[in-house]
Amino acid sequence: MIIGIGSDLIDIRRIERTLERFGPRFIQRLYTDAEQRKSEGRRNRAASYAKRFAAKEACSKALGTGFRRGVFWRDMGVVNLRSGKPTMALTGGALKQLEAITPAGMAAQIDLSITDDFPLAQAIVIITAVAAPSP
Repeated sequence: MIIGIGSDLIDIRRIERTLERFGPRFIQRLYTDAEQRKSEGRRNRAASYAKRFAAKEACSKALGTGFRRGVFWRDMGVVNLRSGKPTMALTGGALKQLEAITPAGMAAQIDLSITDDFPLAQAIVIITAVAAPSP
């Protein structure tokens, strides 16, 4: 059962300008340590940061809160499963909101699709409630 959907589209040039203007202050405020390591290792770091920015926006929409009610930028981070598939790791207020919208006896699954084609980066997040794993 789908319990949340969010999407976002951002101009990579906007992130480029923000990185030039605010640099580390912007990065530290919005991105997890893992996201920083991943993006700083990329040839086109602005596109990498833009995709992660869009993913956070899309996730906040899928949670139904935006960046309110205790949900902050660093509460959501793009991570990759062993297969390489991207997903979101939630902490803090984002995790609390995820738990609040997940029906009892179910587990939340977050599916993420991110892409970029200069000058745009896009992300789509779908949160589904699935059968909880047996203990």
